[in-house]
Amino acid sequence: MTLKLLALANLALLVLYPISWQAPLMRAGLLPFFALDEISILSGIATLWGEDILLASLVALFAIAAPIVKTLGLVLIHFGQASSRLLTAFTVMGKFAMADVFLIALYILLVKGVGLGRVETAWGLWLFTACTLVSLAISLATGALVKRGHLG
Repeated sequence: MTLKLLALANLALLVLYPISWQAPLMRAGLLPFFALDEISILSGIATLWGEDILLASLVALFAIAAPIVKTLGLVLIHFGQASSRLLTAFTVMGKFAMADVFLIALYILLVKGVGLGRVETAWGLWLFTACTLVSLAISLATGALVKRGHLG
């Protein structure tokens, strides 16, 4: 993959991530914390804020802060404004976003298994997951360019 294509894909994430934060992750009924029909990352954080500020802060860190800081960091690397040595730190940040996707999936499985209500995944979960996986691929491809000496 060329540097220009990587940079464009990464810039697209700056638009797609905020959409995924507002998009419905799931449709649920009769859940203990959520009196909502559709739950998004932002509505989930807002609901959790009233119940558990620490958990809400962790979800905000993993779902919003880590992915956007990583994406912005990669933009700086792609445009030569930051050292490629920072790539490792940004890649680690991206793994926190993957942890968030895992936790959401686990939550859905637990609710379905316990039978507390009806849960259906929605398009926002797939968009957020796709953004996270594309970001991971961009990090790996950027790392490969650095190793080949195409990016300083």
